[in-house]
Amino acid sequence: MSPNKKIVAELLASVGIQINGTNPYDIIIYNEKFYDRVLSLKNLGLGEAYMDGWWDCERLDDFFCRILSEGLESKVGGSWRLIGPLLRANLFNMQSLARSRMIADRHYNLDNGMFLSFLDDYNQYSCGYFVGCEDLAQAQINKMNMIVAKLNLTPSDQVLDIGFGWGGLAKYISETVGCHVTGVNISDEQIKYARQCLQESRVKILNCDFREIDGTFNKILSVGMFEHVGYKNYRTFMMTVHKSLEDGGVFLLHTIGSNTSSVKTDPWINKYIFPNGMLPSLTQIAQSVEGLFVIEDLHNLGPHYDKTLMAWNSNFQNAWPELSKRYDTRFKRMWEYYLLSCAGAFRARYNQLWQLVLTKPGCPQPECRIWHDPES
Repeated sequence: MSPNKKIVAELLASVGIQINGTNPYDIIIYNEKFYDRVLSLKNLGLGEAYMDGWWDCERLDDFFCRILSEGLESKVGGSWRLIGPLLRANLFNMQSLARSRMIADRHYNLDNGMFLSFLDDYNQYSCGYFVGCEDLAQAQINKMNMIVAKLNLTPSDQVLDIGFGWGGLAKYISETVGCHVTGVNISDEQIKYARQCLQESRVKILNCDFREIDGTFNKILSVGMFEHVGYKNYRTFMMTVHKSLEDGGVFLLHTIGSNTSSVKTDPWINKYIFPNGMLPSLTQIAQSVEGLFVIEDLHNLGPHYDKTLMAWNSNFQNAWPELSKRYDTRFKRMWEYYLLSCAGAFRARYNQLWQLVLTKPGCPQPECRIWHDPES
């Protein structure tokens, strides 16, 4: 056994994972270069080796849950090849206005049909709320109803949706509540799709960065977008929302979060899925709102994202026969690795999903149903 193979085998064994074992979370190795690649490039090497078919695992989600629950990634020393991204994240604003559309170009502008093949009917690319159901479609309706309740939306409200996606949440709000929604997005493909679907609705769509928002609104929401803002821009984001929110208004922030403060993201996720993405910690969020907002409510939906990602992967696998006409096997392995590794991270409580309700200082506490039972 080579020295590097022995190191990897011992590390995995410490969390109950065997090489070429029989448990569904054990890994099967097809290329002996796997060990050198993983110890050299850590998370990046592990993901790329999977994409290249060097190893397999029946239950990637359980594999990552075991690794992250035990903090195994912290036991592997750093690599000089990964120092560059960390330095860039510290020295430069990787999510500046000039760079802000990179995430749209490399992720959200992918073929709409690929995304819509695994999402629900409202195309919610964010965490559902699996209370009283195991069905993805109902969980997403639960999530949207909860947002409506927390914001206490009424037909007279003027709502700003920062992020917007394919417009499903705005569509649901405009149809069920009857209020006007302005959506802000930087993805040309998502905007094109939304404009085709929402031509007769009360939804206005703007192609602009959050820093270019103009006007004021009495209700603001941002779902699954804050992860792309970057720590150097958290305060700017909150100042923009503060400027755009009328006195007495309510702001709801829905974001994936990290247990610890960081200035970088996982190198594999950064390279292949969300370039320049970054998960905020509660400390970073609290610092960004200090003096601007009162935090009225904080709700952790993390375990529901595990279920959401598992449902997305199931849908993606079912859709693959059709998708395989446009994408190769390496793309399939990349996408399932993304969905299942993230599911494992939420299951391990390594990542969180927070909804925060915020108001301006000095304003009365909003009359909204803060607690979160869609059946109440």
